[in-house]
Amino acid sequence: MESSASMIVGTAGHIDHGKTALVRALTGVNTDRLDDEKQRGITITLGYAYTPLVNGDVLGFVDVPGHENLVHTMVAGATGIDYALLVVAADDGIMPQTHEHVAILSLLGLKRGSVVINKADRADPEAIQQLKNDLQQLLQHTFLADALYFETDSLSGQGIEALKAHLEDQAMAVAQRHSQGLFRLAVDRVFTLEGQGTVLTGTVHSGQIAVQDDQSHLRLMPQNKAVRIRSIHAQNTPSPVAKAGQRCALNIAGIAKEEIERGNWIADSRCFVPSTHIDVRLELLAYGDTTLKTWTPVHVHVGAAHYVAHVVPLSQDLIRSNQTAFAQLVFDEPVCVMPGDRFIVRNAQAKLTIGGGQVLDANAPDRKRRSLARLAWLDAVETYLDGKGIAPLLRQAPYGLDQSFLHRLTATEPTQLELPAESLWVSAPRSSTAQVLIHNNAWEQLLARIETVLAETHERYPDEPGVEAARLRRMVAPRAPDSLWFGALHELLQRQRLALNGPWYRLSGHTVSFSPKEEAIALQLIRLCHEGRYNPPWVRDMAQTLEVPEDELRALGRKLVRQGVVYQVVRDLYYHRDAILELAARLAELAEPNGVKAAEFRDSLALGRKRTIQILEFFERIGYTRRLRDKHLIRPGNTVFNQTTLERGLDS
Repeated sequence: MESSASMIVGTAGHIDHGKTALVRALTGVNTDRLDDEKQRGITITLGYAYTPLVNGDVLGFVDVPGHENLVHTMVAGATGIDYALLVVAADDGIMPQTHEHVAILSLLGLKRGSVVINKADRADPEAIQQLKNDLQQLLQHTFLADALYFETDSLSGQGIEALKAHLEDQAMAVAQRHSQGLFRLAVDRVFTLEGQGTVLTGTVHSGQIAVQDDQSHLRLMPQNKAVRIRSIHAQNTPSPVAKAGQRCALNIAGIAKEEIERGNWIADSRCFVPSTHIDVRLELLAYGDTTLKTWTPVHVHVGAAHYVAHVVPLSQDLIRSNQTAFAQLVFDEPVCVMPGDRFIVRNAQAKLTIGGGQVLDANAPDRKRRSLARLAWLDAVETYLDGKGIAPLLRQAPYGLDQSFLHRLTATEPTQLELPAESLWVSAPRSSTAQVLIHNNAWEQLLARIETVLAETHERYPDEPGVEAARLRRMVAPRAPDSLWFGALHELLQRQRLALNGPWYRLSGHTVSFSPKEEAIALQLIRLCHEGRYNPPWVRDMAQTLEVPEDELRALGRKLVRQGVVYQVVRDLYYHRDAILELAARLAELAEPNGVKAAEFRDSLALGRKRTIQILEFFERIGYTRRLRDKHLIRPGNTVFNQTTLERGLDS
């Protein structure tokens, strides 16, 4: 397993507390690139610097602006860092952005950092000690509660070597990030270089990619445009690979600078399904007097992106300061996030950080979002993200978890997951659709439900041959994935608890039998229906031809329908199966792609309007088609009369 030991350090703190000078003293690099930054002496945009380590790795620094109007830029830089340096000037002390930056770093889930009392030459020892006491009180309930304190002067070099040695020790000891997950990089800067074209920079959140890899799965998201990487700089050094935990610059082909924005992603295509509804665990900060109710507007910062959204509380009606709750964020545009991503929320005026939290469901529903089942699902997702395994989540998934969802949840290959013993993978036979992971109990409940619905249908319609797959699915489990549904039907066929005649599924005990006399008459009935093709004789006409009572023919017709040999289009009118297959195929051809009118279908068959309507109503009744105003459309995913279905029927 390849991994990266590089560490990214991020600065934080109030404006003019010396963050940029501190980075320059540690690395020799001035991160203020813009002329305006150099002239005014303040950081406006994100700055980056790197310094080599003795083991060959590189220590990276992200220098963020401290001005209150640039907090959105600070958040973009702080996302993805490993270690924080809270910088406080000895002469100014604790200031507004000191509070806000500490809150942001905590909400982003940061666990490690140090406190730097900078400009130490401007205060006497007593003042510095008092500042330490004040900082310890401020930080006592944060990830910096037990942090080391360093006193520095960036101009004279006081304390710089001690701080640098500490950061190098931290980098050498940092837990290596695994790089086997799905690759994704959050874009925070984009520019062009003469002779190279478009270059973008950002932090790799997970996975790895090499220049020589197959890159057909890489996308610029949410634009969903294919991306090809020409070259990579990792931690400011040319590299054949970009890995999780590194700051990287990618030289890409085929996409102009103007097509890319801060907040976009370069990612494996399996990472994201852009969505406007995201369910989260939302935590509001203690300070301020914040109350969020349904549809309160907020500014949301996630990854390197900034969005406007509306809050919908889920687990309670109102969310107040110092409270945490489940909530849904509704965005004006599709956004790309993954479960576990951290975010920051600022008020409607974008002037105050009011909270943040963790993404739970990146593709949330907009209906029944406050139901008990939905809240239980979110609780199970949170349990998984807390490292307690996938079993609780499976117990809340009656239709299992498909591979695409597991990709987005875990950012890795589902086959590499440690699965509970009471689960199994289900797939449809002879199908390329993704597998579904399901709890054993949910699997058996689905199989039992299929049998129960078929038993009820047989009792209500004893003369029907059964129910075709698409209609049965709507009756039993309309939201079940294809793999799970067809896998369940196949399993019941294998267990001989179901049988299949043509397209009709029935319980194994739902059968018909013929006496020798009935069999002879039935063969004549089948012959007449086959010869009649699209215009078969009515029961009364066949009764006269065969000299058999009409009621006796009707009874035989019902048995043949249950066998799937003929179909009763309307009472006393039976079509041979071959004719129905031909009619279904012709209807599908005419209805592609926008449906077909009754008159068009009538003309193609050279039948009368009444008979054509009877045939169309039959196909609608059995679930093969649906009507939309004056058009008849084939239901999506319907396999009632295709060749594969017939082969399955013959095989059974």
